[in-house]
Amino acid sequence: LGKNANCQTLVSMTLASGEVPLMLGLRLFLPESWTSDTPRMARAGVPEAFQAYRTKPDIAIEEIDRVLAAGVRFGCVLADAGYGLSAPFRQALSDRGLCWAVGVPRHQKVYPADVQLIFPVAGRGRPRVRHVPDAKSRAAHAMIEEARWRQVSWRRGTKGRLTARFAVMRVRIADGPPQRIGAAGAQHMPGEEAWLVGEHRSSGERKYYLSNLPADTPIKDVAGAIKARWICEQAHQQLKEELGLDHFEGRSWTGLHRHALMTMIAYAFLQTRRLAQAGRKKKSLRSASSAEPPRCPSGHP
Repeated sequence: LGKNANCQTLVSMTLASGEVPLMLGLRLFLPESWTSDTPRMARAGVPEAFQAYRTKPDIAIEEIDRVLAAGVRFGCVLADAGYGLSAPFRQALSDRGLCWAVGVPRHQKVYPADVQLIFPVAGRGRPRVRHVPDAKSRAAHAMIEEARWRQVSWRRGTKGRLTARFAVMRVRIADGPPQRIGAAGAQHMPGEEAWLVGEHRSSGERKYYLSNLPADTPIKDVAGAIKARWICEQAHQQLKEELGLDHFEGRSWTGLHRHALMTMIAYAFLQTRRLAQAGRKKKSLRSASSAEPPRCPSGHP
């Protein structure tokens, strides 16, 4: 917001197929000022199971585990920099065998992909017993500037193709165990190998991302996965503007979650109506077109 305000902060779980989002979960985040005040939580009716402090990334992982246990399957986990800056969050996704593409702050530290762990010879004193990286970690924005930038289009919008300048490079994330490295002090050791992605938007804004998509993934697919989070943001906007998700002004755990649930049910209903209408339009277009099926350049339908 850019200012202090009274509000409820919800951790959202949205499933999107193409350009069709569906809200699966909205969980209230309670700051430590609440979880450390038992009488306050009792007045708000917070269940005992939810009274322990949890960070937003912790809640997000719990929600992912919940939908996985329910049988939901998906291709890639997307999150903004509020979650992407959390090393435990990224590592928890990788531990579950999930693909992910998340925003990170420009100062996120990374190592070159070919960094090696060595045992430097000490000039004096006892020999080093722990290995250290042979290259220094650098901020994401400084590292990615050395990569090749190119114009990438990831989908067609209402005003034509959506494009931006992207650069990608393989790196090792500096999120391993901390270790003192000479005069540099405590530094995080190299962790998982991943894609570091930079984006230069036409507005002049610059964004940075990390993704554990396979090393042979084309840059267009990496950019497409990152930009797919746009449709989830559209779901949040519609829930607020069309269905009044942000109209709740109470301080009741039950009241807030009932309000959130009703907006989610209404949104799911609207999505079924939109899909049915889109299906009717496609059917009418097919019936009006020639019986000859469209063919790709190779000649196959």
